[in-house]
Amino acid sequence: MRMARAPLLQLSGISLTFGGRPLFEDLGVIVQPGDRLALVGRNGSGKSTLLKIMAGLVEPDRGERVVGPGVAIGYMEQHPDMSGFETLGEFAARGLEPGQEYRVEMAAEGLGFDPDRRVVTASGGERRRAALAGLLARAPELMLLDEPTNHLDIEAITWLERRLAAIRGAFVIISHDRAFLRALSRATLWLDRGRLRRRDKGFDGFEAWRDRIREQEDIAAHKLERRIRAEARWAVEGISARRRRNQGRLRALAKLREERRAMLARQGRAGMALEAGPKSGRMVIEARGICKSFEGRELLRDFSVRILRGDRVALVGPNGVGKTTLLKILTGQMVPDSGTVRLGTKLQMAVFDQNRSGLDENASLWENLTGDPGMRVAGASDRIMVRGRARHVAGYLRDFLFTDEQLRSPVRALSGGEKSRLLLARLMARESNLLVLDEPTNDLDIETLDLLQELLADYDGTALIVSHDRDFLDRVATLTVAMEGAGRVQVFPGGWSDWQALRAGSAEPVRKDISGKTGRERAKRDKPKPKTTGLTFTERHRLEALPGIIERLEQEVAKLGEALSDAGLFAREPEKFKRISDALAERQAALEAAEAEWLALEERAEGG
Repeated sequence: MRMARAPLLQLSGISLTFGGRPLFEDLGVIVQPGDRLALVGRNGSGKSTLLKIMAGLVEPDRGERVVGPGVAIGYMEQHPDMSGFETLGEFAARGLEPGQEYRVEMAAEGLGFDPDRRVVTASGGERRRAALAGLLARAPELMLLDEPTNHLDIEAITWLERRLAAIRGAFVIISHDRAFLRALSRATLWLDRGRLRRRDKGFDGFEAWRDRIREQEDIAAHKLERRIRAEARWAVEGISARRRRNQGRLRALAKLREERRAMLARQGRAGMALEAGPKSGRMVIEARGICKSFEGRELLRDFSVRILRGDRVALVGPNGVGKTTLLKILTGQMVPDSGTVRLGTKLQMAVFDQNRSGLDENASLWENLTGDPGMRVAGASDRIMVRGRARHVAGYLRDFLFTDEQLRSPVRALSGGEKSRLLLARLMARESNLLVLDEPTNDLDIETLDLLQELLADYDGTALIVSHDRDFLDRVATLTVAMEGAGRVQVFPGGWSDWQALRAGSAEPVRKDISGKTGRERAKRDKPKPKTTGLTFTERHRLEALPGIIERLEQEVAKLGEALSDAGLFAREPEKFKRISDALAERQAALEAAEAEWLALEERAEGG
């Protein structure tokens, strides 16, 4: 008879209070040999802290941690301390037997970093990759991985997937990357309001399971509330009628109320909202023949693209290939070596910076918003401008699921996902019609990612997105700009999987978004038209005249829209209201037609 193997790790009765609030209460988990666990939950729910308790780096208030005999546990540091090490390779090779350094070199090649890079010159992303390489090289029986895909490009993520799938040991992974979790997990741990639930199936199907549990909770809470109301009515009416107390039923009522208090309120959905400013022109960005080199390395060679209003453009490619550089060139923040970039009219840009350079780590959340010149309300220290309206800073931050206790805390105390959520709060306070999102998905929990995807789908503007999250790009992008290195750039309709299918010669896109549509189906761009021989004299004259016509129509539309903004106009002068409404609709239609005509003539002129 085969003997059952002892668990690698067991936590029992774990309780921890953090910042004055209970984070865990009587939590337990067992990790068996061969387990491949996805640890999921909302930002701030305590996932990283739980992983550190598993690693023995954080001591709980109560409870027991038991590690199996001889079991080695490896933890991937978010911010590794490399003091005393000269190079990234030296740090990654610590603890290896002599002659085993080649394992670090293999991992470094797959993860895309130079092991000879000096620690003092290495970026935060390179340090994280070196920590991950060292963990993979040591291959402990249990690996604890906190957001291992952050700062990895898609090629490196794919390599890591294959490597983890091939190992014999167990691992627990925290990640927002759905595709990564689907590929690797065999069971799912859901951390929610201090309680840990285990589902002995991989991440695929987790969200439907989570939603069923929440529905059951809502039904149970509703039944409990009805019982409390019924018992409370008896307590008032019965006692008044009989003039004596039934102490047993009163104690039962108190117990019901205690049970209700113990049912922690589920954290609501973030109240994020995107609101487009004035509509931009139909043509948003047009780049022609762009070339750019940096330190002797060619990033862009003869690159051209036309981005239209409503496009969601994904920029993908390996780390260091020049995605952020291209983003800056397309938005006019950087000048190409050659070629031209033309920006459309009436653009209002809002930027999400992957380095979070817009946040003051030592200032509080409150100060980071009220101190922003673009959000400040003159003479008010507790109000900010949110899409043209004054709002109390506390109420606005609650929309993004920040607690009152966090408002006066320094930003450095936030988790990575909470910092990303704070940046989104600043971004979404502004009216815009062009969003520039450089790695917006890093550290965000899956539910916030869902909401961001929905907002982008409904956004009445244009978005440029740099991301390594394949699932996110599949759900959002209508156009993919793929930077392949050595100056080569290709443009494809749809998202990441659409691009992969086209490269492989497949006619069928791989992934669909939450509405059931593929990125290629969502793409608003028409198929390329055959080139013509150019324009006639009349058409050239018309092309020259159209910008002035479009500008005049835009002014008329703005003036008519301003007239209709008078809330009392319809009540006072219904006929005038109708005349202005009809005129506005006619001008808007004429503007759309003029923009479409200009675009068609521009394409023909370019083709000629």
